[in-house]
Amino acid sequence: MFLQVGRINGLTLDVQKINGSYSFSVSPLTFTQPLHNLTVAPPSPQFHMVIGQLDEGLYNLNFHYCENILPGTNRPYNLNVEVTEKNPGGYLSAAEIPLPRLYIFMAGVFFIIAMVWVYTLLKHRYSVFKIHWLMAALAFTKSISLVFHSINYHFINTEGHPIEGWAVMYYITHLLKGALLFITLALIGTGWAFVKYILSDKEKKIFMIVIPLQVLANVAYIIIQSTEEGSSEYALWKEVLFLVDLICCGAILFPVIWSVYSAMNLEKLKLFRHYYVMIVCYIYFTRIIAILLKVTVPFQWQWCYEFLVEVSTLIFFVLTGYKFRPASNNPYLQLPLDEEDVEMDEVVTESGMLEGISKVKKTSNGRERQK
Repeated sequence: MFLQVGRINGLTLDVQKINGSYSFSVSPLTFTQPLHNLTVAPPSPQFHMVIGQLDEGLYNLNFHYCENILPGTNRPYNLNVEVTEKNPGGYLSAAEIPLPRLYIFMAGVFFIIAMVWVYTLLKHRYSVFKIHWLMAALAFTKSISLVFHSINYHFINTEGHPIEGWAVMYYITHLLKGALLFITLALIGTGWAFVKYILSDKEKKIFMIVIPLQVLANVAYIIIQSTEEGSSEYALWKEVLFLVDLICCGAILFPVIWSVYSAMNLEKLKLFRHYYVMIVCYIYFTRIIAILLKVTVPFQWQWCYEFLVEVSTLIFFVLTGYKFRPASNNPYLQLPLDEEDVEMDEVVTESGMLEGISKVKKTSNGRERQK
């Protein structure tokens, strides 16, 4: 590590290393009176620190006003700090350098699966429900959000600060993506369009809870992204985001659980039990495993947290699309017969009275099938 300290108009910096930390203290050399009694403000001390490859890591800059250490002393002070942090390739830290390329690559992957999904919908247009197009909109919104996220990080790396227009576009698409994600998951969990076209009162209450909470979660995320980590607002909104996000994840599980119980009682659609496990695994990987990875890996590998989140989201999207794909012969979307229909079929078959005559029955999507 290379340290360069400046001596400006009689002020210099004393550098001390204590337990792996570097402490800088201002020492007046030409002034004979305490600094707080000066009528003219002393010049600002400056220092330049170069960190080598072997010393790269997460550093904190802390300020202590030593004049207030003594009991009963409370001398006001004014502090203005200008910090410029720059790596050889730009202004991003070692943990953030891979993020622009990661986001633009994942944006391309999500765009490809969105196009494949639209092709599947057009190929099986007679088995498509409205929820299928909502799933397509979610995939495209996710891709666009990642594009703006990558552009935002690119300008942070080159300019040292985000460009307001690109940052606003990213926040808007991020908000839309979050709302679409939880609305789509909740609608699929209720069986809307696949099994029924009307939501019950308790299912409507879930949406009345999830949608406002998602707006609050996105507001908290925007504040965190635009606030310094050392401020009190950052810690507060980070806790709000974590709590609200967990509440939303828990709330969307209730419709799936209700559908599972309904399927078990009526011997319907075992798909929802699989879907419940998929959501739980998705929440577990993106909210628990990823966070544990972030706090345990070395600083320069913390970008793996974002990589794990994006890959988990991609796998979850692909599995959900496969399970609920539009196809006339998809066993997951075929409603079983009522008990009365099953008994009637058995009587007719045993009697042989209507042998050779086929029965036509409406399926859940309104198409007809022969029996």
